Amino acid sequence: MNLLLASLAVSLLPFAPPPAQDSTSDLRISLMVPQGAPLRLYLTGRIPKRAGAPVQAKLLDPVFAFDREVIPAGVVVEGAVSRVTPVRKWQRARAILGGDFTPLRGAQLSFRSMLLPDGRTLAFHTTEAVPLNSIYTPPPSKPRKQKPAPASQNGGILGTAKQTAKDRATGAINARTHGVYDLVRGPNKKEKLVDLFWSKLPYHPQYVRRGTRIDAPLREALAFGSATLRAGDLTRLGAEPGADSVAHVRLLTPLDSASSKPGETVEAVVSAPLFSAEHKLILPEGTRLTGTVVVAKKARSFHRSGQLRFNFQNIELPKEATNLRPATVAPRTAQAILSAAESSGTTPLRVDSEGGVQAKESKSRFLAPAIALVLASRAADNDAGHHHAEGAGDANVSGRTMGGGLGLGMAGAAVSQTSRWVGMAFGYYGLAWSVYSSVVARGAEVQFARDAMMDIRFGSRPAPPALMRFTASTDSSDPLKP
Repeated sequence: MNLLLASLAVSLLPFAPPPAQDSTSDLRISLMVPQGAPLRLYLTGRIPKRAGAPVQAKLLDPVFAFDREVIPAGVVVEGAVSRVTPVRKWQRARAILGGDFTPLRGAQLSFRSMLLPDGRTLAFHTTEAVPLNSIYTPPPSKPRKQKPAPASQNGGILGTAKQTAKDRATGAINARTHGVYDLVRGPNKKEKLVDLFWSKLPYHPQYVRRGTRIDAPLREALAFGSATLRAGDLTRLGAEPGADSVAHVRLLTPLDSASSKPGETVEAVVSAPLFSAEHKLILPEGTRLTGTVVVAKKARSFHRSGQLRFNFQNIELPKEATNLRPATVAPRTAQAILSAAESSGTTPLRVDSEGGVQAKESKSRFLAPAIALVLASRAADNDAGHHHAEGAGDANVSGRTMGGGLGLGMAGAAVSQTSRWVGMAFGYYGLAWSVYSSVVARGAEVQFARDAMMDIRFGSRPAPPALMRFTASTDSSDPLKP
């Protein structure tokens, strides 16, 4: 009888359930930064647009692999100007109309090494990258004292905390997208004034400004060894993120309010791991998100900006995660909307509470036509009686100079000295151009290039497109020119 029971136990052994996985067991995972992932950099100094010129930059955002940071922000990266290329014809024509006769060209940058915090030099190669239309200003060493924010009248302490968190998220994005329009506010006023002076000369040297941002994609993958993970820390892997969870993602699909269509597929990848409140990994770096464009409206005349709205519905974990937990291999469904984003154009963006985004233009652009009107009228003031001398109407040197500068920069200021009529013509030409560009012209489009960074918020179902609300305002990069 005992022999029979033993034989039966042996025959049933293959059908016994596998032992439960020990939550304290260790798992190994390789730490790899994939090919094509961009290094987000900013220049530490001004560089000339000359092939072979050395380039030094710093890493703006840390680089992550799966669930941990492998390259911290602030490391120094070395490279060079790989080549220079002429700008587009319409850019060249626009510069000539503004009095800039310099043969404009763009710089292609590539990077080859970085100095890690432990003193090691890491060699790598990036593909050629074009400097972006934004300037990063490092925060001051001693932050300014800020007045305490008033308590929210609607949400109390909780409402104030949520608004503060939203402001921080938006500020973290917008801090990287300051444009040259910000001439008076912020640091580096002297450098900005020098740049403005150079731009008014008919011929000037060309360089890339200090602080210019660059996204340099890796030409090959970077390996950082392997890491040990506890199985107990992966119990939330692939779960739906909690309500109001914010993930930092990188866009894979370029979007433009002028060309995107509703229903178009949008893809993004998580660039920094998302953890739960208990610090359990939910979405590792490399998680893929898929969604659709909901609203896309082109910019219209009289500076009515473009509008864009999209959301994400599907989550697909990277291959490394599915190897650790095969049950997570199937794509998951979740709802996520845009929370904050950086613009790839020259105009900052405004994101509303429902995930809609619109180009943000300041109302200070209306100052440009007013200033141009004053300068043009001064150029046309050739009344001899106003100059306290008989026949002194032709001596309106200052008026002609301002009119010529308004119309054609330094070259126009010089040419206008030949005749009062020339100065007057340049002045009215500058006035007409200012009115058109600041009032009549088309508004800015919402543009997201590939690898644009943004924050998305989970757990909030977006409202129907008809309920979207936008508020428009404008900005100006030059009080005299667009």
